[in-house]
Amino acid sequence: MPAKEKPLFWIGSSKKDLTELPLDVRRFFGHALHFAQRGDRHDAAKTLEGIGSVGVLEILEDDAAGTYRAVYTVKFAEAVFVLHCFQKKSKHGIATPKADIEIIRARLKVAEALAWELRHGETQN
Repeated sequence: MPAKEKPLFWIGSSKKDLTELPLDVRRFFGHALHFAQRGDRHDAAKTLEGIGSVGVLEILEDDAAGTYRAVYTVKFAEAVFVLHCFQKKSKHGIATPKADIEIIRARLKVAEALAWELRHGETQN
């Protein structure tokens, strides 16, 4: 019997931001996020460095226009939370830009609060 899929929650503007990415990138991210919902980890997902939190992963995808990232967390048993989707614009190195790390950290706090609410039955979605 297959494991129950976790719900997917979009934090902040992450869903809107995803819809603005190229179609093939959106499809790839959707496929990889579905792995996470099933409790698996897509080959393209790796631990996000510099966030200081276990269970925060990023998916990278390239196309002709650039490099794109989707950041999500599987840290909470209640759901998979998509924290940020963006195009990496820096041409220097592979590190995630500081502004994006700050967005991810802030949204991780929101996800933590939402997970607590889900765990204690204080919200419906």
